Amino acid sequence: MKLHPLKFSPIFKERIWGGNKLQTMLQKNSQGDAIGESWEISDVKGDPSVVATGKLQGKTLQELSETFQAALLGEKVYNAFGTKFPLLIKYIDAKSDLSIQVHPNDALAKKRHDSFGKTEMWYVMQADEGAELIVGFNQEVTKEDYQKHVDNNTLTNILNFEKVEKGDVYFLPTGRIHAIGGGIVLAEIQQTSDITYRIFDWNRVDAEGNSRELHTALALDAIDYTLHKNYKEEYTSEVNKTSTIVDCPYFTTNLLPLQGEITLNHDDKDSFVIYMCVKGNVSFQTEDYQETLSFGETLLLPASIKNATVIAEEASELLEVYIK
Repeated sequence: MKLHPLKFSPIFKERIWGGNKLQTMLQKNSQGDAIGESWEISDVKGDPSVVATGKLQGKTLQELSETFQAALLGEKVYNAFGTKFPLLIKYIDAKSDLSIQVHPNDALAKKRHDSFGKTEMWYVMQADEGAELIVGFNQEVTKEDYQKHVDNNTLTNILNFEKVEKGDVYFLPTGRIHAIGGGIVLAEIQQTSDITYRIFDWNRVDAEGNSRELHTALALDAIDYTLHKNYKEEYTSEVNKTSTIVDCPYFTTNLLPLQGEITLNHDDKDSFVIYMCVKGNVSFQTEDYQETLSFGETLLLPASIKNATVIAEEASELLEVYIK
């Protein structure tokens, strides 16, 4: 059987901080008023993505990786990761603040959890007026300073809050403390890992009066205490041209604003390419296959498919993700 551009059925995650914008704004077929995440492409154990359309409908991402190997993943990606798909792709709706958290690096995650670390990035798709997120520190902090603030329940005094709007991009290498604030919808690209150390949860309790587990001790050695002058990524944007917004060893993400018709050529890449539609609607055409990609949908272009035509009848924007 031949590979074609792949759309997967979203996996919805109910969260204490979730809302209904994935349904109302992104037109997801989700049920409930607390859906926080739509996992678009997942090879996380227990949460496999399943192909939604085409001749490969019903196949899991893991099955495709095992069957097609380098043809799906790319030779270098397959050599590095085997059949384990290396990225987890999500849309997130934060109705209220997420917990303040940090992710361990590869070495620490391997040692403690036999897992990859979790480097990630955010692309803000919508933000209510005044919406904020937390990235990094607002002052020089030592491990001892940090511990004192945790003990005194004053952690937020030393954290960097940033007001955000559509199009803002934040890169979150492992060790960088962070939290998405209420009123924000974003696209998240990350390593395939579900390892999160929760540091502070705003003293929240569930319906039974229970608070969620904190990982204070584990986080101490995982945090990067470095102070940075800027946390937001700066980038340029030009219609029908790709602009790099994040480039790291784990993934490269470009922004592609579209109007009309363009041809994509990926002869220079030895990797699958993922497209997330963060504005408008487009049509993808390959040699023998056509697929629509609407606002809030995601497409996986296998590594063996090097050319595609994309048609946008309205002003649209795609995130283009691959591994160098």
